[in-house]
Amino acid sequence: MGTILALLITAPLAQAESPGYSGARPPVHPELASYEPQSELSGQLTIAGSETMQPMLAKLGAAFTRQHPQVNFTIEALGSTQGIREFALGLSLQRRGDKSRDGHGGGGAADLLASSRPLSPEELKVFVSHHGNEPLEFPIAMDAVTVYVNTQNPIPGLTLEQLDAVFGSTRKRGYPSDITSWGQLGLAGGWEKTEIHTYGRNNTSGTREFFIKAVLKGGELKEGIREQSGTASEILAIARDPNGIGYAGTGYRTSFVHIVPVAEQAGRPYVMPTVDTVADGTYPLNRSLYLYVKKGAKDKFDPAVLEFLKFANSREGQQTVVQAGFFPLTSAMVARNLTQLSSRSITASVVPAKH
Repeated sequence: MGTILALLITAPLAQAESPGYSGARPPVHPELASYEPQSELSGQLTIAGSETMQPMLAKLGAAFTRQHPQVNFTIEALGSTQGIREFALGLSLQRRGDKSRDGHGGGGAADLLASSRPLSPEELKVFVSHHGNEPLEFPIAMDAVTVYVNTQNPIPGLTLEQLDAVFGSTRKRGYPSDITSWGQLGLAGGWEKTEIHTYGRNNTSGTREFFIKAVLKGGELKEGIREQSGTASEILAIARDPNGIGYAGTGYRTSFVHIVPVAEQAGRPYVMPTVDTVADGTYPLNRSLYLYVKKGAKDKFDPAVLEFLKFANSREGQQTVVQAGFFPLTSAMVARNLTQLSSRSITASVVPAKH
């Protein structure tokens, strides 16, 4: 099982096939412009937050620092919910466990927040109370919260109502009874009385918050869900447990688990997460993945932050997103991001890049 663990941990970084792509990578929009470095950069660039986004950000950081080798790129995978709190309060998680007020680099606040869900109105209020204005929001990829089961499980698909009854105690979607066995979901052949083992993410996770809102309609999760601190450990647990079911970002698909198609409601078709169904919204658990940035003095950006956001919205950046197992932005989303970036300036003069 050690080999399985290693493959699961590296799966988003080295997938042979991404979910729903029919063996081929989803296309990046052909009209996206290539990245052209506008400055020679140095210093520290720190991103904190989403654990789901960590593999993608690692790939983006590696590609970006090949263009800007003097930039030291750091990721703190705290989980979106904890990362949002750290970012709103201007704190940084230190190895020794203490917190430091605003600064730069290893001892201060993160330059960018990575979040697998949008900030709530309450979180924005906290941010504004500490910083005087709201952060700027940039979607950098699309994702699908995906339902996973063990490869031995023959379940053909599930509705949102069924998922609510499997994971939720309040059943706000109206399913008539609690679901605790696979037989209640129609499985036969020895599955009739087999207990369902539920897996999920812990309370630092933005994916967990998204699942509660999108599937449980804000209801309560059941007690007894085997919550994991990271996505790789959750997928590993399901791969080891023939009775297991869980939810996670789509970038963590491996051959050791099976993706379950999801229907909006009974009588509707089951839908797999693909580049098309995520982009057009027919997959019911689609979402954007975000980077948030604080406005600097006089509404300006740090040079490294500005260049990294430009890179993430370039053809090369979106190709990197796809290579990490996630879905690219639509051309309209990139255009909105670039319009927002073009209205910003940077906090210091920079040296033009050599060509």
